[in-house]
This record gives sequence, structure tokens and C-alpha cells, in this order.
Amino acid sequence: MLLVVDVGNTQTHFGAVRGRELVERWRFATERVSTSDELGATLRNLLALRDIELSQIDASIIASTVPELAPQWVEMARRYLEHEMLVVGPAVKVGISIRVDNPREVGADRLVNAVAAFERFGEACIVVDFGTAITYDVVSQAGEYIGGIISPGLEISLAALWERAAKLPEVELAEPRALIGKTTVDAVRSGIVYGFASQVDGIVTRIRDELGNAAPTIATGGLAHHIVPAFTETIDAVDELLTLKGLEIIWRRNAA
Repeated sequence: MLLVVDVGNTQTHFGAVRGRELVERWRFATERVSTSDELGATLRNLLALRDIELSQIDASIIASTVPELAPQWVEMARRYLEHEMLVVGPAVKVGISIRVDNPREVGADRLVNAVAAFERFGEACIVVDFGTAITYDVVSQAGEYIGGIISPGLEISLAALWERAAKLPEVELAEPRALIGKTTVDAVRSGIVYGFASQVDGIVTRIRDELGNAAPTIATGGLAHHIVPAFTETIDAVDELLTLKGLEIIWRRNAA
């Protein structure tokens, strides 16, 4: 069984793959000070909820946006899974060309998403990942990663608004009752949800214009459901598991 791990700034999403099928998956809060032992205990306990033992995991791969945690996951795999965890990075064969000025700057999760999206569509495509940041990643018709766009995420924007505007309350991210808010809370929610939906539609439209085609666009990430599909018009598909699927594809390409 293959363990696929996506370490984000806010949450860690991981799953168990049997054959090519993702059979189980879990999320937990990312703690930057976690040790390999703590990660091993968390992994063991969550796997046990689905009657999976550590001994059943015979391979693993990780994409991490938190540099200090990748070594801890690798050490955890050595100690508790008794194998070397594959870390998505410059030395790993991802299967697509990276056509940017400095390929080492591209986040591992963004490359993984691009791989999974091109595998799904087989043509020029766009990935919109709703995480701590909202990232837009673009794959060419030839299957090349050609760059992207990064903007602040929904929760970051909500937190900044509360911290910097003295008279605004702290607001939980939720669907607004209407476009025109009748309370301050409703107004903030409307601004966040409709504002980001308009951003997504505007940016995706501009990317398609630059590419010269109506590239299919897929959304992923733990916060996508707040915006897609109810409030956007340019997103063709939603797949919360896109990154985990991309990790399985990359692992297979390196195991061959």
C-alpha cells in the first residue's frame, strides 16, 4: 500500500493507495514543530481508524510546502515504515517539463497538481488550488508547466481584515445569505465569497485569452467548496483529491 502525503501550510492531507485506487484519506492540522515520532503516532492512530496497520504501508511519497517538516516525515518513514520516503523535488521525475525562470522556486504541490490535471485532461489546462493561498497553475498543450499566479487565500484575507480594521468583527468563513449584506457579518462574507469568485473568473478568463484556447479548469484544495461551483462560472471540475492523485502518478513514474 502506498502512502501519499500533501503537507500544506494549514492542513496536512494524506491517503492510502491500493493499486491505483485511493482507498482512504485523512486531514489534520499542520504543526510546524512536529517531530518524526509525533508524526508516526498521528499516522498510526489515523490509519487504525480504518483498520490499516503501519506494516501494510510499503512505499510513500510526500509533497511539502513546509520545508522544516519534510525531513521529519522522511525520518518517520525510516523509523516506523522502514523505507525511504520519496520527496517531490528537483531530483524527482515528475513527467512534465518545467518552463519557468527558476524551476526550484515552484512549490512541490503546484507541480503535483499540474501533473494530475494534465493526466486527466491531456491538453492545456489550469489548476486553481484553494489553500492558504490561492494558486493558479498553467499547463501548455504540450504538457509543460509554464507558470502561474499566487494570491492571498480566503482565510488569510478574513484574518487580515479583522486584524487591521478596528470596527470589523472576526467573521467565520461561510456562504453569504445574499449579495447585498444586511449586517456587517453578511457584508464581509459577501465581499470574501463574491470577491474571490470574481477574482477566479477574471484570472481564469485572462489565462485562457493568453493561451488562446478555452483550457479546462479544475479546482482543488480544502477551501474550494466555499467558492466553487455555486459562485464561479469558469471552473469545469472540482477534485479535492487532485494532489493526492498526482502524488500517486509521480510515485509510479519514479518506481518504474
